[in-house]
Amino acid sequence: MHKTKGEKTSNRESEPSRGGLRYLAYSLVGRRISRILPLFRDLDVRLEKAKLRINFKVYVSLIVLSTVLTATIAFVAFPLILIFILQTPLLPAMLFGFGGGLFAIAFTIFGFYFYPIYRADKLKRTLEDELAFVTGYMAILASAGVQPEKIFYSLSNLPIPLTVSAEAKDIIKDVNLFGFDIISALERASKRSPSEKFRELIEGFISTIHSGSSLSNYLKGKSMEYMKLKKMSLRKFSDTLSILSEFYVAILVTGPLLLIIMLAVMAMMGGGTLWFLTPELLLGILTYIGIPVGSIMFLLILDAVSPKW
Repeated sequence: MHKTKGEKTSNRESEPSRGGLRYLAYSLVGRRISRILPLFRDLDVRLEKAKLRINFKVYVSLIVLSTVLTATIAFVAFPLILIFILQTPLLPAMLFGFGGGLFAIAFTIFGFYFYPIYRADKLKRTLEDELAFVTGYMAILASAGVQPEKIFYSLSNLPIPLTVSAEAKDIIKDVNLFGFDIISALERASKRSPSEKFRELIEGFISTIHSGSSLSNYLKGKSMEYMKLKKMSLRKFSDTLSILSEFYVAILVTGPLLLIIMLAVMAMMGGGTLWFLTPELLLGILTYIGIPVGSIMFLLILDAVSPKW
């Protein structure tokens, strides 16, 4: 493989620039987190696949600082809101503050840990949705005798913003800036891509170049293959969408409506408490926390299964 000095250069910044939350987090806790770094080691690869331009240690510093801040706010804010606004007794308010702080810790860590996975998966799905059309475009260029490097240069300059354009720009950057040959640049792109189908396409592209076979025939075959897969995925998504709509109506429309009616009647009749939870408090939790959180989760699930094209 053609190696240059650029191969050792990471595509993520090694130190955060001055100013901003990244710099603050790294300055405060960056040098004190060496012991917990192994717990987040798999995040290093996920950050690269998610195309997040941030150093691994800086990202862990952000996790630690954000967790401390959100937990502190929850410990203080929850009891104050419950005591002075909802007129909740002191002991239940303190218990809710403690529980809210623990929930804030878990939610913050989960959010930071899940975001690179979600972003990488979103990039993967978007990239794979584009392959059916991109390979057809590449096949046309290859049929016209365009060289492989120029094919990816053309992809990087498409007027429509596509995920594959960002991948092509990284390949061209490796060639023009870091001095890699096109084969080595394609191999690097294959390793860092979050999409298995795109890796398969690139590896087949490399093998076709090595064997001297026809690139246009290879790309035409791939375009037809991806188009068939896309038609199947659209039919599958149609079935999934009908099931999700039924779940949404049952869980986030009918269910909360029945609970709201029941809790409202209990509140008017002076119903008892459940573990220090009055019907009024349960109604507020359901209305202002339960339904919004459930709707957000449903939107995330819908976005995760939706094709982008």
